[in-house]
Amino acid sequence: LVQVEESGGGLVQEGGSLTLSCTVAGLRFGFGDYAMGWFRQAPGKEREGVACIRKDGEWSDVIASVKGRFTISRDNAKELLRLQMNDLKADDTAMYYCAAAATSWCYAEIRESQFNHWGQGTQVTVSS
Repeated sequence: LVQVEESGGGLVQEGGSLTLSCTVAGLRFGFGDYAMGWFRQAPGKEREGVACIRKDGEWSDVIASVKGRFTISRDNAKELLRLQMNDLKADDTAMYYCAAAATSWCYAEIRESQFNHWGQGTQVTVSS
């Protein structure tokens, strides 16, 4: 049984920062063998891919709307994924989900279909 658990969400003012964390247990070949991603879903909107990081952490990408503000990172020794979010905006308000990919690499477009294990989400609310 694969368990994915996010933490670190909360309420923050615009311009503030939050760091989301994600732990994963039970992956068949271990945390370090899979790409990892962050997704978010705002009320009334579809879930969108925010960031993806390759299994070794040497390559990552974020969507254009958060580029320069969000950073995805991983510590394979600790089996930990992070999303550092700076200069938060009201539009960043959403439920944020951590997900483990079925592959070790990230595709050019961050798609749900690439990921097969999901957490329950952590809420991020940015007040204006």
